[in-house]
Amino acid sequence: MNARAMLVHHTRYRYDRPVHLGPQTIRLHPLPGCASVLAHGLEISPAPSTQAWCHDPFGNRVARVTFDERVTHFDITVHLTTDQTPTMPCALAIAPAARTWTAQSVDASPSLVAYRQPAPTDAPTTPTPRLDALVEEWRARLPCPTAGLLMDLTRAIATDITYRIRPEAGVWSPEETLRHGAGSCRDTAWLLIAVLRRLGFAARFVSGYLFQPERDQPGQMGCELHAWTQVHVPGAGWVGLDTTSGLRAAQGHVALAVAPRPQQAAPVSGLLDQCKATFEATMQTTVLPPHATCGTLRSSLSS
Repeated sequence: MNARAMLVHHTRYRYDRPVHLGPQTIRLHPLPGCASVLAHGLEISPAPSTQAWCHDPFGNRVARVTFDERVTHFDITVHLTTDQTPTMPCALAIAPAARTWTAQSVDASPSLVAYRQPAPTDAPTTPTPRLDALVEEWRARLPCPTAGLLMDLTRAIATDITYRIRPEAGVWSPEETLRHGAGSCRDTAWLLIAVLRRLGFAARFVSGYLFQPERDQPGQMGCELHAWTQVHVPGAGWVGLDTTSGLRAAQGHVALAVAPRPQQAAPVSGLLDQCKATFEATMQTTVLPPHATCGTLRSSLSS
């Protein structure tokens, strides 16, 4: 069954006085090569003085914008058309030498160095007794099948850490999340990354959209900003793991930015004058009829 959906995502910032905005980086473009994305458009108000698309050091497609004049608001609108036709998950094509993970296993590719380094909160000067105990619990299971290890660990975090919506900014350290026994999607994703890196995997933080059918509205689809983890598996490449559901990332996960640390994958970042600012984000998703076309949307996928 064909299931295409169009998302309109508004992000609005309001300031209590005219302010100078420093250069802003917008990470709301799907990752290059995202097969489920059919079209993408980005609108900014007020019109920026300059706008340039480029790739950041982690391969994300980002828009960098500047404003010469003072502004009282900063609005970003994303139009995204995506194919949410269900697909069957495929087995991981893991390289033979990596199908069993051992205590000595390390993904040693030089390009993955940034994704293997422990998080700052894992430094020896910062006590992390809960994280240490969790890592040792999983290290004691080695050697074991790599695919099973990854899924068991993801499911365990989803089961043991209560999901909590946290509207405040920032990401808890792995130790904080374990102490609370709860956390947002970004908190548990960061926890999984910390454990994976200590077990010898390369892992990175992902921010993006999650499309899901509406439970109380058959035939309709919702969307929200979401965070999950990607782990590099030799032979299979980057594999998405969702600590909210305990499952692998699937068709509904549309990655917008990946990075070694959560702050480097924020949807919007930049400098701002001292002021009182308010923030609002809204999303509207429409399931498209089979005969609809997405030609009316300005596509930047090839730009």
